Amino acid sequence: MTEPAPTATAAAQDEAVTLLSDLVRINTSNPTHPERPAAEWVAAKLDEVGIASQIIEAAPGRASAIARIQGSDPSRPPLLIHGHLDVVPAESSEWSVDPFAGEVRDGYVWGRGTVDMKDMDAMVLALVRDWSRTGRKPPRDIVLAFVSDEEAGGREGAHYLVDHHADLFADCTEAISEVGGFSVSLGDSARAYLIQTAEKGINWLRLRASGRPGHGSMVHDDNAVTRLAAAVSRIGAYEFPVVITDTVRATIEGLAELTGLDLDADDVDTWLPKLGPAARMIGATIRNTANPTMLHAGYKTNVIPSSAEATIDCRFLPGQEQALLDTIDELAGDGVVRETIVQDIAVETGFDGALVEAMSAALRAEDSGAHPLPYLMSGGTDAKSFSTLGMRCFGFSPLLLPADLDFTSLFHGIDERVPVDGLKFGVRVLDRLLSNC
Repeated sequence: MTEPAPTATAAAQDEAVTLLSDLVRINTSNPTHPERPAAEWVAAKLDEVGIASQIIEAAPGRASAIARIQGSDPSRPPLLIHGHLDVVPAESSEWSVDPFAGEVRDGYVWGRGTVDMKDMDAMVLALVRDWSRTGRKPPRDIVLAFVSDEEAGGREGAHYLVDHHADLFADCTEAISEVGGFSVSLGDSARAYLIQTAEKGINWLRLRASGRPGHGSMVHDDNAVTRLAAAVSRIGAYEFPVVITDTVRATIEGLAELTGLDLDADDVDTWLPKLGPAARMIGATIRNTANPTMLHAGYKTNVIPSSAEATIDCRFLPGQEQALLDTIDELAGDGVVRETIVQDIAVETGFDGALVEAMSAALRAEDSGAHPLPYLMSGGTDAKSFSTLGMRCFGFSPLLLPADLDFTSLFHGIDERVPVDGLKFGVRVLDRLLSNC
């Protein structure tokens, strides 16, 4: 591996902060606010420095911006960097700041999308703009994809691009994107940096119970609402069995080595309580999960309806999809029908190869206390789509975080924010990575 590149310019690091604030101000709440304005903004920022791009719409307003930066060795397969432009909605009354003002205060950039994932969009955009201004080239081509609709499963975003514009990515063999490369403090000077090498699959389900309609004042033993409520209660209370994947095992063994703690990956009780805030995230990666999220039934207080519906957010470990669905069917019981709203695959790759070495080296060059480790993410990303084209996909959106920041709670959370210093750190790490991979 070549020596790490000089760090990104101070101007690029500062611009990442400005770009993130500006991008947060473009409200792209999915599904009410389309991504087209953000995609056009990205395209304009690229055009300012001579980087050509194209905007592709999967549906009116559901737009993605795609660009390709030529590397010094075009014979090498390109690296894909993808980031989504949409965000989940935010209720302003619940926040201490305007979630779409992009405010910078107390050393943080605040607002919806600052960690999921407009921070990565801004870091990458600031870096490639800096490279274009200074005439620097990466070793290999880089394909940039700022995509729509990730927060709704990507059917009008990454999935659409893969299905209809695969030629734009056909020669890419690896990809990086969100939810990885962030620090987890292990003490005063040591930090684990969790690089995502796997993620759970998605099954968003609708359960529909049926029954005999009738008058609310009468004795009624065939009530769809009662039947559904019982099914939802059983599913919500059920704890799926523990399954330790290769990725989780590598995470726990790495943490044991770093901390000196006796952590037996197969004995969850010996290690999960010791992980602090990280336990919520890693604890969701040792089993399938099924969380009821919405209920709907009836139209009048004194009318027993003939049907009732619930939605369940199910996430399954690699290789565990059928086991999850079989369990849901058993728990739902008679008279409840399961329908699929969104389904997508689980993804897993190894923690090896030149790109992993380059990511690890870039982190260590900027933080001498860095210890990169693989991890399995409980949520999902657009890696699900791009992996179907044969790419090895990694979550690598590097951030150096304060030890007392409960970072994982900020994803889709209230008062979402990212530290300014962490953002600048990420630009420097990405500069080193992309200069040497």
